[in-house]
Amino acid sequence: MGDVANSSIEFHPKPQQQWEAPHAGGFGCTLAELRSLMELRGAEALQKVQETYGDVGGLCRRLKTSPTEGLADNTNDLEKRRQIYGQNFIPPKQPKTFLQLVWEALQDVTLIILEVAAIVSLGLSFYAPPGEESEACGNVSAGAEDEGEAEAGWIEGAAILLSVICVVLVTAFNDWSKEKQFRGLQSRIEQEQKFTVIRNGQLLQVPVAALVVGDIAQVKYGDLLPADGVLIQGNDLKIDESSLTGESDHVRKSADKDPMLLSGTHVMEGSGRMVVTAVGVNSQTGIIFTLLGAGGEEEEKKDKKGKQQDGAMESSQTKAKKQDGAVAMEMQPLKSAEGGEMEEREKKKANVPKKEKSVLQGKLTKLAVQIGKAGLVMSAITVIILVLYFVIEAFVVEGRAWLAECTPVYVQYFVKFFIIGVTVLVVAVPEGLPLAVTISLAYSVKKMMRDNNLVRHLDACETMGNATAICSDKTGTLTTNRMTVVQSYLGDTHYKEVPAPSVLTPKILDLLVHAISINSAYTTKILPPEKEGALPRQVGNKTECALLGFVLDLKRDFQPVREQIPEDKLYKVYTFNSVRKSMSTVICTPDGGFRLFSKGASEILLKKCTNILNSNGEPRSFRPRDRDDMVKKVIEPMACDGLRTICIAYRDFSAAQEPDWDDENEVVGDLTCIAVVGIEDPVRPEVPEAIRKCQRAGITVRMVTGDNINTARAIAAKCGIIQPGEDFLCLEGKEFNRRIRNEKGEIEQERLDKVWPKLRVLARSSPTDKHTLVKGIIDSNTGEQRQVVAVTGDGTNDGPALKKADVGFAMGIAGTDVAKEASDIILTDDNFTSIVKAVMWGRNVYDSISKFLQFQLTVNVVAVIVAFTGACITQDSPLKAVQMLWVNLIMDTFASLALATEPPTESLLLRKPYGRDKPLISRTMMKNILGHAVYQLTIIFTLLFVGELFFDIDSGRNAPLHSPPSEHYTIIFNTFVMMQLFNEINARKIHGERNVFHGIFGNPIFCTIVLGTFAIQVIATIPTSQLKCLKEAGHGPGKDEVTDEELAEGEEEIDHAERELRRGQILWFRGLNRIQTQMEVVSTFKRSGSFQGAVRRRSSVLSQLHDVTNLSTPTHVILSAANPTSAAGNPGGESIP
Repeated sequence: MGDVANSSIEFHPKPQQQWEAPHAGGFGCTLAELRSLMELRGAEALQKVQETYGDVGGLCRRLKTSPTEGLADNTNDLEKRRQIYGQNFIPPKQPKTFLQLVWEALQDVTLIILEVAAIVSLGLSFYAPPGEESEACGNVSAGAEDEGEAEAGWIEGAAILLSVICVVLVTAFNDWSKEKQFRGLQSRIEQEQKFTVIRNGQLLQVPVAALVVGDIAQVKYGDLLPADGVLIQGNDLKIDESSLTGESDHVRKSADKDPMLLSGTHVMEGSGRMVVTAVGVNSQTGIIFTLLGAGGEEEEKKDKKGKQQDGAMESSQTKAKKQDGAVAMEMQPLKSAEGGEMEEREKKKANVPKKEKSVLQGKLTKLAVQIGKAGLVMSAITVIILVLYFVIEAFVVEGRAWLAECTPVYVQYFVKFFIIGVTVLVVAVPEGLPLAVTISLAYSVKKMMRDNNLVRHLDACETMGNATAICSDKTGTLTTNRMTVVQSYLGDTHYKEVPAPSVLTPKILDLLVHAISINSAYTTKILPPEKEGALPRQVGNKTECALLGFVLDLKRDFQPVREQIPEDKLYKVYTFNSVRKSMSTVICTPDGGFRLFSKGASEILLKKCTNILNSNGEPRSFRPRDRDDMVKKVIEPMACDGLRTICIAYRDFSAAQEPDWDDENEVVGDLTCIAVVGIEDPVRPEVPEAIRKCQRAGITVRMVTGDNINTARAIAAKCGIIQPGEDFLCLEGKEFNRRIRNEKGEIEQERLDKVWPKLRVLARSSPTDKHTLVKGIIDSNTGEQRQVVAVTGDGTNDGPALKKADVGFAMGIAGTDVAKEASDIILTDDNFTSIVKAVMWGRNVYDSISKFLQFQLTVNVVAVIVAFTGACITQDSPLKAVQMLWVNLIMDTFASLALATEPPTESLLLRKPYGRDKPLISRTMMKNILGHAVYQLTIIFTLLFVGELFFDIDSGRNAPLHSPPSEHYTIIFNTFVMMQLFNEINARKIHGERNVFHGIFGNPIFCTIVLGTFAIQVIATIPTSQLKCLKEAGHGPGKDEVTDEELAEGEEEIDHAERELRRGQILWFRGLNRIQTQMEVVSTFKRSGSFQGAVRRRSSVLSQLHDVTNLSTPTHVILSAANPTSAAGNPGGESIP
């Protein structure tokens, strides 16, 4: 590790020149010195500090800082430190550029197939075979000879390419905006992450990026260290350094053994103060990151290649998770994929099980594969049938030989068949789906921010909609986390409210004040209210705040006691942790002895008490019988009122009998009980209603708490988690373990399955119990469906359960960094009602995607069947490739936007969750899809086979394969699009509701998109001759008639009505180029009075269909040249000047 770090110094050649200067500039340490110091560990590091600086105090003096007062809050000084020692910021990796995202989007297989087809089609449309062979090649190719077709052929290839470009740009833009959103989210998380430092003797919360070398930082249980430092003073400090070293054992830190604290490591126990010695890229984590910046690039490229194959849905998620991994490093220094050295990375990959795909993702992937396979089969069959039909008709029925010069003509046919096949495939694959999912998730995540849900992983948002169980913490989530002491047992008397100080013996009062003031974290304080009339501000641990508040209620003050015995005078501190469930502090007494103060859960601490203070403040013996008595008369009644009971005790050691301080059980025993207090944490007023909503929505809420069973039960009843008369279980951790483990002490899933369905409250639970319960519920297969579990947590110990859960909620205010890091969603207001909002949004995402699927699959089923049967019966798809792409791309993209932005309603909470196993397409949806498909197919086939009779137009069937669209087929196309448009409104409801218009005006995006699509469709298919305004713009009303004919030139089978249609309506986007073409035409014909001639030709065409005049204008000479062979009707290609 040392060598690695040393080598990285070469990355900073410029600062190196700067490093030497500061010696004179004021500070007694160079950056290089501090960096080499932080590479040492344990005794080696201590020796170096002593040799170079004398002690940590000497280091502080050199850095011009005070171990107790900290830095002066002087802007110039702080700025100077930043310039010399760097900022506490590690530059995040460069985001992908838009072009890189475009390139990634182009890798899609379907798009590649389309690109190839389009390029081949484009190439062939410009290839003109020699004209004389047309007779020999047979009339099969007659359609290919039409000049209008040459035009259409060229445009079809271009149009396919254009739609590919559209898809790619939309996808790339989407990814880009998502990346941007995550950067924003990241910076928000960064700004929210603050750390406690001492400046000017005041405790301040400063953003992590504002830390500088020389700052004195307070470290406490649950912190994630934001910079490297040297410990000045510590209490029972244990650090998890696994993110740097890979060793899972906690490392004990102390000022006299191993004082080195490293950024990115977690404080698992204890507290202390450190002087910051390295920040940002110069900290140990920063050095590794800088190395990764140089050496990790190739590694990462390999990584990315592997990840890309997981499909669009997953790539969005991995991207989210990857970016979260590096939450500008200050949040989560080395938990990201790039953390630690390379072998470290391999180890991590093996150890950490990746979270399974989210519920919806799994279902969508499965569905997409099924649809893809079906589409492939259909398209293959279509191509085979078309090719066989063509070959049999040309070479068997008509007995023609294959001539070499005819090859290009035939190849054009085969390419056309291939394009039809690809069209069927394109229509079958719902490529709007990833888009719908992303839009829906991104929209929801943005809106959820307003509902106090900071979503860290996109998929969590949708998983939450499927949640069937929530395991919630009690303190701070269901309750206000504003603790107050409301009952107490002091001097043999049970007080139902805070006693007057005069009632208590001074000795008891004095002991109580000292026990509370000294034996609590010195960072915990009660500050005066910010506004008049508001409640005093509680800073730090809430239970300790309640006890300090009790001191203030007894008209005493804790501050003078703390000033008398400052934190560095404390002899030994056993900090609170989830195993001890108590905290003890040892101080030296004036006579050379020691006094230990202890506080903790009453039932645990009372077992260690052998004496109790009586009303005079004298100790009397406290036997097990007395304890049982006290439990019955004091503790249980308090717990039944929903109070949390804390016992406060002390013990004196004489100078002669100093114990072995490491033998904690021996030290914290034989105590004298001073008092038992009952702390109330009132239930948040909005929680009972929120829990009722969850229960109505089919979600079981379970409370998992470290509190005792009676308190937990009382609070659960107040919240409505348990109701009288229900069949439920409330268990303590021990009983829970006894029930789920076999004789060998192993957990058995069958035993667990008997317990969890009825379990509502798990009290006195350890972090392992919480994890066991969550894992057990997720793995269980009992019941109709598998469970999807959400967990809330705020403590470091909740990390494993939060990670294991399908969705982990961390508390934004009370949560520790470790909990936030393990979570998927951060509740910025620590409130249970925000979880209910998350459920609503999650269900809304799921429903939005189901709505879109219902819409998309109807389009797909109809289009595939129409294309397939059309191609097989009439040798041409009634819906052209480009028309299909218009429907598929524009309709679906817009539809996904319209349906994905439907706002959630309360009615979403009235149904049961879908769960893991329920299929994505419900019976109602299937009924809707098939019903609409049958209706649409009936209409389209009616129009296809007998439509010409209804409208009195000429049939578009059996036109030569390459001929441009007829009026007949345009009617079919328009009908098809209009049916989809109205089906979009039907798709708004998927649970069989009657009124599909309900709440439609609540979503302006939806209305705009439906009307917009309608307008574009109308404009795209209006024949230009009908747009009078365009004629007027040309100042020559008849000019475009000529263009009309020129488009509709010579072919016997195609009649006037179809010719009318050849204008701008071949493809939807040609309308836009139309005006320009007309202006050119107008200028070309300025001097020719050809309008009369055109009209004359029109009438002659009507009387003699076979005698068609070919008008070729100079503007279209190129197109004429591109024509495979001139039309049979007019070999010369008469041209008008």
